[in-house]
Amino acid sequence: MSYLYFPGCSLKGTGRAYEESLLAVFRALGIPLTELADWNCCGATAYMSIDEHQAFALAARNLALAESQGSPVDGVVQLVAPCSACYLVLLKAQQCLAADIALCQEISTALKEGGHCYQGRVRIRHPLDVLVHDVGLQEITRHVRQPLRGLRVASYYGCQIVRPFSLFDRSHDPTTLDDLVRALGAEPVSWPLKTHCCGGSLTGTIPEVGLRLNYLLLREAQRRGADLMITVCPLCQFNLEAYQDHIRRRYPDLAPMPVLYFTQLIGMAMGLPPRELGLQRLLIPVGKLVAALSKEEAHARV
Repeated sequence: MSYLYFPGCSLKGTGRAYEESLLAVFRALGIPLTELADWNCCGATAYMSIDEHQAFALAARNLALAESQGSPVDGVVQLVAPCSACYLVLLKAQQCLAADIALCQEISTALKEGGHCYQGRVRIRHPLDVLVHDVGLQEITRHVRQPLRGLRVASYYGCQIVRPFSLFDRSHDPTTLDDLVRALGAEPVSWPLKTHCCGGSLTGTIPEVGLRLNYLLLREAQRRGADLMITVCPLCQFNLEAYQDHIRRRYPDLAPMPVLYFTQLIGMAMGLPPRELGLQRLLIPVGKLVAALSKEEAHARV
């Protein structure tokens, strides 16, 4: 099966390491992934602050582009959206257009003026869903070259990919990331905050609230014995990693913790080159931690 890829704005900017590691992992697994040509913003910002219908039009244009560019299987085009906000906004637009005839007609008119047409033949997928349910954990394990034994990982889903649309995992106790961590040879830690919000844009607008929300997540992960965190969302990754210096000024009990994209962790276990995974872009390096684990594993084999 082939997939179209909608990067969204973040993966071309602050989330560049997410795109690099995603493409590297899909390439290593032999999964065809083609970037959607002429894509535009998913509409997240317009919906939240300006105009809901404008946001639906922006999202629908991307869906129309996918229909015209994709290779359908059983009449459906597969569109992969890695960013949690993009994934949620595209899904919401799709479901609202299907449920609201008047809205659908309005958006269809707007699309027609731009030379586009959307007929509801797109399946929006998160790459975590594709990797776990289409590729399969067994196939991923077969590609593991450097099992991450001894590494304790806190899996952070954030608040968007399983709520309100729980299409591939449970809303309040998802397990797909933990299952993936086990397939890579690492140990997922049990912690209750895996779907709690990181605060989103509050770190930049109401910092005393946003920083505390991130502190609570990081502190609980450390309290549970995690060596690092993985996430599926570029905004979550940015908040949890980039603000740790600011957080420690307010909460000095917090120790530095690497925060990786889940695709970076997969690539590490597959033995892919660090620069292909964007590991050099991490503000809190993970290399020393993994090197220490490799030495422990080598020592155990002697």
